[in-house]
Amino acid sequence: MSEWWTYTPADFLMFSSRTYWRLVALYNEAVWPWHFVAIGVGCVVLKCVTHPTAQRRRIAMLLLMVAWAWIAWAYHMQRYGDISTAAPYFAIAFAIQALLLCFLAVKGKDGVAGKPKNCIGLVILVLAVFAYPLLAPASGRPWSQAEVVGISPDPTVIATLAVLLTTRMHWSAWMIPLVWCVVSAATLVELRVPHAWLLPAVGTVSVVAGLSRRRRSQLFPD
Repeated sequence: MSEWWTYTPADFLMFSSRTYWRLVALYNEAVWPWHFVAIGVGCVVLKCVTHPTAQRRRIAMLLLMVAWAWIAWAYHMQRYGDISTAAPYFAIAFAIQALLLCFLAVKGKDGVAGKPKNCIGLVILVLAVFAYPLLAPASGRPWSQAEVVGISPDPTVIATLAVLLTTRMHWSAWMIPLVWCVVSAATLVELRVPHAWLLPAVGTVSVVAGLSRRRRSQLFPD
């Protein structure tokens, strides 16, 4: 038996790039035309970030809660589980994040970052809603394999990080999105996807910007 340290992430990958993107295409076909509704929801979240209030913060968090719950069931349990034995664990993690977002929306503090502090979060959210679906044709893949916020996990995680960055949410709300950035990036690297670096890059920028904002608020309290 080979030593455990000789294994690479590729040894644990149970599917090929063709199988993965075929699954994405079939999933998109099954949920079509809800993509338009999902993009509309993304625009609502974008408005909540652009003009932040306590009520709009709650709306954004609750919309993201629905997205995480949907992906847990419809994507991870119903589709991704056909090619990955880890999918049920991913579904549990996404369901936990949905419950956490719901709890923070209802019981969380009403602190909202001021408009000048929303710039990075706004850029990240625009990336998730409008730019991420364009990665499919940009990578030479058909539109049927495009990933849309609220339907696919990766752009939904990016949108969540953007909202968390523009609100004073507890650190626990960041854990699962950041872990998914690493998990998804590892998968995409092994599948040789050109934009595999994007999720960890967004996660890193979000954390650095969040810590920087927190430090500024401590040095210069409102």
